[in-house]
Amino acid sequence: MAFPNPVRLARERFQRWWQARQPRTDSLRLTQRNVYILPTRAGWMMALTLLVLLVASINFQLNLGYLLTFMLAGSAAVGMVMCHSTLRGLTLHLVAPEPQYLGSAVHFDIQLASEGKRPRHGIGLGVQGSGHWAWTDVPAGGHATVRSAFQPTRRGLHTLPTLTAETRFPLGTFRVWTYWRPAAQVLVIPAPEQHPPPLPHGEPSGDGAASAQAAGSGEYDGVRAYQRGDPLKLVVWRLAARAIARGTDELVSRDSQQARRQTLWLDYAQTAGSGATDTDARLSRLCAWVLQADKLGLDYGLRLPGMPPVAPGHGTAHQQRCLEALALW
Repeated sequence: MAFPNPVRLARERFQRWWQARQPRTDSLRLTQRNVYILPTRAGWMMALTLLVLLVASINFQLNLGYLLTFMLAGSAAVGMVMCHSTLRGLTLHLVAPEPQYLGSAVHFDIQLASEGKRPRHGIGLGVQGSGHWAWTDVPAGGHATVRSAFQPTRRGLHTLPTLTAETRFPLGTFRVWTYWRPAAQVLVIPAPEQHPPPLPHGEPSGDGAASAQAAGSGEYDGVRAYQRGDPLKLVVWRLAARAIARGTDELVSRDSQQARRQTLWLDYAQTAGSGATDTDARLSRLCAWVLQADKLGLDYGLRLPGMPPVAPGHGTAHQQRCLEALALW
């Protein structure tokens, strides 16, 4: 039986304790209370070198050795102060990210602002533990913007991971860093199916006699997405030729007044079959249908088990409501 690593357990416990003490915020002012400093490996080697120089200078009474030792020690002390002040006094602000599809990296911008009279050099930001850094310089009294990213593994509403800002300017003998827990959240939407089947048939609505009378009149007052079973004479071949030229296979049919009396419902129960076997695949098909119906300017509604249906509508706001329902279901 394998026993857990005590060092790792202690580190995880410390991380949980520390995160519980750090409130989430989208703007962070760096002060001496939240900026940390430790020597790097090069810094420890320099300290060892200074110790050897000092011992040698004492044993052999080397005045030039004393001079070299204290000059290097003074340079290291000045570098420590400059390194710490590079981060101290900065203000970090997070720009909330836009919703993303599952499988795509979530990119977000971080603005760094300085009110000091000297520029800040060699500042890196990244997701804690990722090993990927974005580096920038902040001008005196100005601001800079860097972009970071992380890869979510599931759909839904995600809180942004803990971020790290650090610098080793100017000598690389000290590492100054801070941790930041943003409060912003990002919505991860199911990725749309690459080659979805045609949109489902609309459900009848309104008076059936009026629909039959409109069907017999033969009048057409628009176009709609092609649906299985549509007569070929209703296909708008001119638009089909343009779609083929663009490299797509989107077909549209003439929309009669009878079709106008039908409501297009995108229902979870309609997504079974044709390769959509699990929940994620069926939600991906619904996502593709939502995008296709919105692109064609159709009125459509969305039904998901256990959730109130999204009433038929159209437009960007309606599309966002449907995609949000798919992400949070």
